[in-house]
Amino acid sequence: MKTKGVLVLLTFQFCCTWFADAEVFTSIGQMTDLIFTEKELVHSLKEYIRAEESKLEKIKSWASRLDVLTRSSTSDPEGFLAHPVNAYKLVKRLNSEWAELENLVLQNPSDGFISNISLQRQFFPDDEDEKGAAKALMRLQDTYRLDPEKISKGQLPVLQAEPVNPLGNESGRHLGVKFSAVLTVNDCFDMGKTAYGEEDYYHSVLWMQQALRQIDEGEKSSVSKSDILDYLSYSVYQMGDLARALELTRRLVAVDPTHQRAGKNLRYFERLLAKQMGQVANTEQPPVTEAPIDVGTYTRPADYLPERDTYEALCRGEGVKMTEKKRKNLFCRYHNGNKNPRLILSPIKEEDEWDSPHIVRYLDVLSDKEIEKIKEMAKPKLARATVRDPVSGVLTVANYRVSKSAWLEGEDDPMIARVNQRMEDITGLAVETAELLQVANYGVGGQYEPHFDFSRKDEPDAFKRLGTGNRVATYLNYMSDVEAGGATVFPDFGAAIWPRKGTSVFWYNLFRSGEGDYRTRHAACPVLVGSKWVSNKWFHERGQEFRRPCGLTEVD
Repeated sequence: MKTKGVLVLLTFQFCCTWFADAEVFTSIGQMTDLIFTEKELVHSLKEYIRAEESKLEKIKSWASRLDVLTRSSTSDPEGFLAHPVNAYKLVKRLNSEWAELENLVLQNPSDGFISNISLQRQFFPDDEDEKGAAKALMRLQDTYRLDPEKISKGQLPVLQAEPVNPLGNESGRHLGVKFSAVLTVNDCFDMGKTAYGEEDYYHSVLWMQQALRQIDEGEKSSVSKSDILDYLSYSVYQMGDLARALELTRRLVAVDPTHQRAGKNLRYFERLLAKQMGQVANTEQPPVTEAPIDVGTYTRPADYLPERDTYEALCRGEGVKMTEKKRKNLFCRYHNGNKNPRLILSPIKEEDEWDSPHIVRYLDVLSDKEIEKIKEMAKPKLARATVRDPVSGVLTVANYRVSKSAWLEGEDDPMIARVNQRMEDITGLAVETAELLQVANYGVGGQYEPHFDFSRKDEPDAFKRLGTGNRVATYLNYMSDVEAGGATVFPDFGAAIWPRKGTSVFWYNLFRSGEGDYRTRHAACPVLVGSKWVSNKWFHERGQEFRRPCGLTEVD
């Protein structure tokens, strides 16, 4: 028995050594291993139950529930985690609920199980992961205008993956949601607490309201109604709705008359409201009912991103500025790379995605075998994607970029060298001065908010270390289909480009003069359903002098 437990533990450690740095939630690809991790934990747990079955009926019930879940999830880990609620609950279970189970088991020690779970916990998601996964669900809620009640019931909308009509007013192909999941009262409460801890009272109200709705509907929960009302009333007050905060606090006092903070808050809110109305506080309060509270709709506070509304609308497929006139300027063709010898007999299929700035899509440029090889090589190297601080020039992580990335060299494998050569053949740009192939996998609600790929005049030293000049062009490979969300959008001119596995898109970031084309500010929309894998190559100015010579004007 002990030997078997050691083998399980060694296998776990071998598979998960790269989880030690946390931030698991930022990559669905790496999170798939957590599915098998949880499966192994359930197996270990069931062995413990068989040893002390007479004493541990509660734990046996827990294991049975998770056994059903892991049988489903391990049948298609990536598909299971494609549903963001499943991903959030996986992180939440491993970070919070298994710890509660550990405390329960310690009451009746069993060396095998305790040593297993205690040692394995070092590889589990941590509090930051759980918070990150919760904030990702809120990001999806905002971007795609999802109602908390529908999210809690697992009713994610089946969004179009790509509009058939470029005007964006017809449905495209519908891929659906393979795995569903629900949020309990406890889950909704924890979502609200996460927002509350970040002083994000807008989302705290929405999720505490949902927890209250579900508990009013009779759902059993270890969270008390008074706890929910306590958070909800203060969050509503922070949103500036004093009258509603007073109403909720009265209800809290009716539910729990001994609640000290509620009594103080009630008197405080009454004085504030009386002062606002220029009246003396009325000591006779109206009766409090147990009817569900309708908090109403509050405006989401503005943030640091000026084009937030435009960006999120494009992510939903709204506001795409593709007119019939513009559409007539878009064509498809066979592209041989200006008679490149490697493309003459097998030219690449090329489609115009946008006319100005010119964005093209190349079809069937990566095979499934190549994609799987790239993912296989990248997965052990994945680390939280970084951005360059415009002031210090130092690479750092940022909340507006949620993904993990790895860098692959041509010397790593002949296949990578072939892919690099193919990109050079297609674009006609020298790959010798380009950056390494970057591979990225987006996690729960993974995104990269609007940004420029090139360095602006206020950050002249951004690529000084490379000595190859600015980023002249971007070549982006889509290595997976995405069931919903995950588009590449350009807020400046209203374009949305949807992922299609095996295709690539290409655009120039600089005019021929070397001046930046500020229209190319773009974003990777949050992934609503699915796992998004991409790889990209940034070409630099040096080495392109004769391949892309200067034009006659600054904006050629």
